[in-house]
Amino acid sequence: MGDVVLAVDVGTVSMSAGLVTMQGELIDRDTIEVDHDLQGDALFGRLRTLIDGQMERARDHHRVIPIALGVGAAGPITPHAETVSPVGLHSWRNFPLRERLATATALPVYGDLDAKALALAEGWLGAAQGRQSFMAMVVSSGVSGGIVLNGQLLDGAEGNAGHVGHIIVEPNGRRCSCGARGCLEAEASGAAIEAITGRPPSSPTYEIMQRTGRLVGRAAASVCNLLDLDLVVVGGSVALGFGATFFNSAQETLDEHTKLAFSRGARITPVRLGDRGPLIGAGAVAVRGVHRARRGAAGQRAVAPQA
Repeated sequence: MGDVVLAVDVGTVSMSAGLVTMQGELIDRDTIEVDHDLQGDALFGRLRTLIDGQMERARDHHRVIPIALGVGAAGPITPHAETVSPVGLHSWRNFPLRERLATATALPVYGDLDAKALALAEGWLGAAQGRQSFMAMVVSSGVSGGIVLNGQLLDGAEGNAGHVGHIIVEPNGRRCSCGARGCLEAEASGAAIEAITGRPPSSPTYEIMQRTGRLVGRAAASVCNLLDLDLVVVGGSVALGFGATFFNSAQETLDEHTKLAFSRGARITPVRLGDRGPLIGAGAVAVRGVHRARRGAAGQRAVAPQA
């Protein structure tokens, strides 16, 4: 089988751990729901149980020992996921995730934002394979993004580049957790939809699916116009759950607002890796880290973590 990495996806609704080969194949995984009543250490204890289970599966079932751990976490984060403060996960504020994972597993740990990890996965094996510039988005309980530009995953000063959820799409709209009004996350995330409609996003009306698509398309257009992009790849439970109604509405709005010669014709499309994407993305973070460590080359291309 060759080497494998341990992949961990940290969300505010669920957390997952799995095993990913160096070629990007997800060979095992397990998931737990997040218990928001738990304090920080207790919540990490549940995550550690999940991780220990995958380490045991690696050893006893797959006959391999992971060589590294990659984590994709909801943000904001500090560089390399040294600390994480996922919006909506109040028991983890400046939680030292990287150190705790390293102590728990004795593995080298490489971390990044969940949507940036997804961008790595989709650029490696998914809907953006072979593309040098694109944006990946996660539209779920929150909204986040990762941007690949000229073959490089954008990091920003603190590792949070691509936070498309805080583009203003409704001036003077709902108050966002960040303190601003009208952010995409405050208007189109699963949490926002439930607050606006009184219904869970798993039971949307047709109008809500259309509206969510329009708002995502509006934000995507701003990024395409700003950064000369022509592809936006979208995953997450809300986007994928709303399906064709969401994506048709998002594309119509994207077409309406991308009139520049270089952004006209930009496409918005579902992720190709489906629900495997977050863990393959976390695995890609680890694979990239392993190759960088082996080669001593800090500039490996983000869209080809296997290179």
